[in-house]
Amino acid sequence: MALMLGLAGTSAAMAQASLSVVQADADARALVAHMTLSEKVAQLQDQAPAIPRLGVPAYGWWSEGLHGLARNGYATVFPQAIGLAASWDPALLGEVGRITALEARASVAERHPALGYPRFGGLTIWSPNVNIFRDPRWGRGQETYGEDPLLTARLAVAYIQGLQGPDPEHPVAVATPKHFDAHSGPEGIRHQFDARVSAHDLEDTYLPAFRASITEGQADAVMCSYNALNGIPTCANQWLLGQTLRGDWHFRGMVVSDCDAVDDMTAFHHYTHDDAEASALALQAGTDLDCGNAYAHLEEAVRRGEVSEALLDQALVRLFSLRERLGLLQTKAPPPALPMPSLAQRQALALRAAEESIVLLKNQHGVLPLKPGSRIAVIGPTADMLGDMEANYHGTPRQVVTPLQGLRQLWGAGAIRYAQGSQLAEGIAAPVPETQLFDDAGRPGLQVDYYAQAAIRGRPVRSGRASTLQVDLDHVNPVDPTHPEAAYAIRWHGQIELPSAGDYRLGVGVARCFDCRGHDRVRLLLDGQPLLDGSTDQPDVPVHVTTGGRHRLEVELVHSGEDQGLVLRWQVPGQVLWPQARQAAEAADVIVAMVGLSQDMEGEQLQTSTAGFDHGDRVALDLPAPQAHLLQQLATLGKPLVVVNLSGGAVALNWSQQHADALLQAWYPGEQGGTALARILGGQTNPSGRLPVTVYRDAAQLPPYQDYAMRGRTYRYFTGTPLYRFGEGMSYSRFSMGAVTAPTRLAAGDDLALSVAISNDSRRSGDDVVEVYLRPPASALNPRWMLVGFQRVHLDGGQRTTVRIRLPARALSLVDAAGRRAVNAGQYQLILGDGAPEDRGEKLLPLEIHGNRALPR
Repeated sequence: MALMLGLAGTSAAMAQASLSVVQADADARALVAHMTLSEKVAQLQDQAPAIPRLGVPAYGWWSEGLHGLARNGYATVFPQAIGLAASWDPALLGEVGRITALEARASVAERHPALGYPRFGGLTIWSPNVNIFRDPRWGRGQETYGEDPLLTARLAVAYIQGLQGPDPEHPVAVATPKHFDAHSGPEGIRHQFDARVSAHDLEDTYLPAFRASITEGQADAVMCSYNALNGIPTCANQWLLGQTLRGDWHFRGMVVSDCDAVDDMTAFHHYTHDDAEASALALQAGTDLDCGNAYAHLEEAVRRGEVSEALLDQALVRLFSLRERLGLLQTKAPPPALPMPSLAQRQALALRAAEESIVLLKNQHGVLPLKPGSRIAVIGPTADMLGDMEANYHGTPRQVVTPLQGLRQLWGAGAIRYAQGSQLAEGIAAPVPETQLFDDAGRPGLQVDYYAQAAIRGRPVRSGRASTLQVDLDHVNPVDPTHPEAAYAIRWHGQIELPSAGDYRLGVGVARCFDCRGHDRVRLLLDGQPLLDGSTDQPDVPVHVTTGGRHRLEVELVHSGEDQGLVLRWQVPGQVLWPQARQAAEAADVIVAMVGLSQDMEGEQLQTSTAGFDHGDRVALDLPAPQAHLLQQLATLGKPLVVVNLSGGAVALNWSQQHADALLQAWYPGEQGGTALARILGGQTNPSGRLPVTVYRDAAQLPPYQDYAMRGRTYRYFTGTPLYRFGEGMSYSRFSMGAVTAPTRLAAGDDLALSVAISNDSRRSGDDVVEVYLRPPASALNPRWMLVGFQRVHLDGGQRTTVRIRLPARALSLVDAAGRRAVNAGQYQLILGDGAPEDRGEKLLPLEIHGNRALPR
């Protein structure tokens, strides 16, 4: 919508399409003209109520789709965004966006407009997160596409175009790139943080992905962030939202605040006296929609003369025009669903995404792929964790395959020995593993009984078994799938084995809903004694045992609220898990050690504050001590050791790089992640992921976390030696680059076309990623290296091809201290490779640019 009205050189076809946008605006103005002031104020908040007299259905603007449709029942769960970025595959991101939109459409089509569209049940998707992952300590960096502006921009544009569809007049769904701008921690003080950023760093690093999302992706919405930018909260920043977004980039869509960001202007930034003033300033800057409560005070702001009613009308026209184009103002029937790929096809796409995301970082002596018939010890706390498959902002998958399950499916259960091996970290609970759970007859697994009412009484309507207690129940009903909002109850019962004497902690982690109508009641009983009982978050309970053995276990869930699932978890004393791990390893030919982090350790504004972790951010980059010790113990057994790390941010696996035989980064790989990992370990799939971030050796290599200056950060400005380079990743195939054809002289402002011969010098087919970097003339401001282009290519064994890449002028441009972007005359160098250059004598291609060409902001 926005770009059709704002870009020069608009084609006749686009101009014709824009007529419908103009009509939608006119219809919206006519509708708004009939509203009272109080009705207008209510419609400017994310939970917009129905206006029956005007035939306006209720609408919840807040929906999520970071890596698949989220928080709205069954949906395909793709790898977390940082994993998708590791694919370096824009076409894949487009397909992920398309499926996310189609699943959202299908959900909307099932609901009659008279019922309204609830929160998380609409078509305005508050994704993607295109913030730059400037520092690996940021816990939400997992939601981004990594540290590079160009890679982030290319993936974001593809995702947005996939989500919104090919017809700008009638988007399938609406993308909302976030969080605008310079938002990347710290989580503990995010509501009051003031990011101080130079004009150079803003234009060079923090703004490009947002610009591309608007000018190329044509996103119809943008979310402003919690933080202030150089002293002004972003949701009230007229330079950012007015001059840059709506002026320079010609944006005509909707701006929504991050949730409670307008309230924060008073409560935490102390920028305004009250919410009426905050609302007036946000509306004047261009924030159309408030996710929060501050805009409820707009009536007061109008009465006080701080904002005009005409400005409310302007924002409302944007909102209702968008709803009309989405088909969400119909009162008799919902917008129709669109043709949907089958469940099997969607699961296949999730598998492809996971396979493309996993990065092989070390493979000494060709230990991978594993030899057929190998006996495998799967050891580590992340081997069988539902949460590490789903990550945050996720849907409810119909099927999840953990690494343990994936290896069993591929190799056969008899070939796999499993042990949890260690805790995740000191003070961090992990799911109770299957090795410790038994039914009343002593068989592995718990008995599960289901009840069709909000009480555990009478005979269950169904019974079954579960190997562990880890369930995602968000907007689904395991008792009656046809009525996901109906009440039910579940009881798990059997025995838990505490391996030896000591002090344990037992608990039930409940995924509590946000701002909902009620919470579920959960009970945990050990040997008939209640340890937990209530409908609020309860701390894990200490349990002391004088000897190891089995204890009667019961867990009850009464689902009468809107909570989203639960996990039985524990913390264990000392080394009680090591004997099982040693036994499993000694009976195997090879050890696959599953280590990493979890959503209780890195994430959005967590309450966790323990060694190495602070409110979702990390203080250190090392693998937590219990897991590091586990790896060292496993290495003493003399078996080949394959280390697989699951995390959203880079972990400094220095010991593994030196001592493990193979090392893989698997991120949080989605519902098919276990199958993907098993296929890569077994050689059925050739690894092809590339790092979208730099892996540093230690946090000491980085500037202070709260410093937003880019100097010393990311491969573009880092001068040290990393553990692993941005763009790095190995394959089972051997690829080589031949002759490169590229100009040696270029006029400023011209695109650069180059080609390179690529060959697969092995018998195994696989994917390579051609990465093109530019070294600009040395200066105090210029990056050391810049990614200027890339292309993923598939080659069969023995195949050769020529890859052609066009570098637009903007990719070759630089930014001065005042934030002005231009292509400048000078001596440059190009390099094509498989990771950020190391300055170790790589073959460089000279490029002279003559003339100067200023580029628009």
